Formats: sequence, structure tokens, C-alpha cells
Amino acid sequence: MDKEKCNGTAVWVAQIERVRDNKDRQAFAELFGHFAPRVKGFLMKSGADAALAEECAQDVMATVWLKAHMFDPSRASVSTWIFTIARNRRIDILRRERRPEPEDLPWGPEAAPEQSDVLALQQECQQLGNAIKDLPDAQRELIEKAYFGDMSHSEIASETGLPLGTIKSRIRLALDRLRHVMK
Repeated sequence: MDKEKCNGTAVWVAQIERVRDNKDRQAFAELFGHFAPRVKGFLMKSGADAALAEECAQDVMATVWLKAHMFDPSRASVSTWIFTIARNRRIDILRRERRPEPEDLPWGPEAAPEQSDVLALQQECQQLGNAIKDLPDAQRELIEKAYFGDMSHSEIASETGLPLGTIKSRIRLALDRLRHVMK
């Protein structure tokens, strides 16, 4: 069966399984030969230069070799899994590029903020604190868990036993009340 025509089918799944189970170099070479150029092209179309795309494609395929055990054919095709890894690598690269280098960071103490700005911020904080206290208990508790407890809506649902939709509705209503008070 021609692998070019079976992209994402049982042939590629079998190759991944051979890499996963036996660290089969031949199976990996076939995966690499098919997917590496496509990943490189995908990265170049998304704005990477040829050298960066080549390096990233190599990294993606190394990840395929190392993490073949994580591939689940019930969740995605081989090509979807590999291109998801490529997309995530590209996002990582973009984040790294946007991070300032240490020599670009300012040194020394920051300028002290204006006293009027400090006072305005203190007043806003006090107003927000009072507005949160005035929320109905059910809404206040969820706001505190979500924003001060840094919990996701799903985590709150697990902890409280409330349906996810109820949690989202209460938080949305609470935020609407807080916005109204803070205007």
C-alpha cells in the first residue's frame, strides 16, 4: 500500500507503534522521510525562515521518536499528532523570540510611581474589595476561588459539586456586578 495515499491511516499508526514498541529505526526513517519535509514546509508557511524551520522540524521528529508512547490513534491521526507537536514548537519559538534578552532588561531601581497614582490605585483596590464583599455569598465564593485561589472552573466544579454551567453563570454575573460598581 502506498504511504503517500494512506496519510493518517493504519500504515502510519503501525510505524508509530513499531517506534514505540521496538524503537524501530527503519519505521522512524519512513516517518521522518514523509513528515519532516511537510513539517518544514508548514513552519515556513507560518513565517519561519528555512534554517529555523529545518531545526524545528528536526526537533519535532526527535519528539516523535521520544514520545511515540504518547500517541493515541483513537484521539488523532498520526499526521494530526505530528503537526500539533510542530504547531506547539512554533508557539514555543515565538514566545522565546519575544522574551527580552538579559542585556535588554533595565537595571537598577524602577522610578517611584507618582503619589497620585498610588492613591488612585489604593482607592480602586478598596472599592473593589468592598464590591466583592457585597456580592451574594455564592458568587463571592466562586470569584475568590477563581481569581484569588487560581482555580479553573473545572477544579471549582470538582471541589464544590456544582455543575460547570452554574459556576460559569455565577462568575459571569458576579463580574458584571463588579464592572457596574467599578464604573
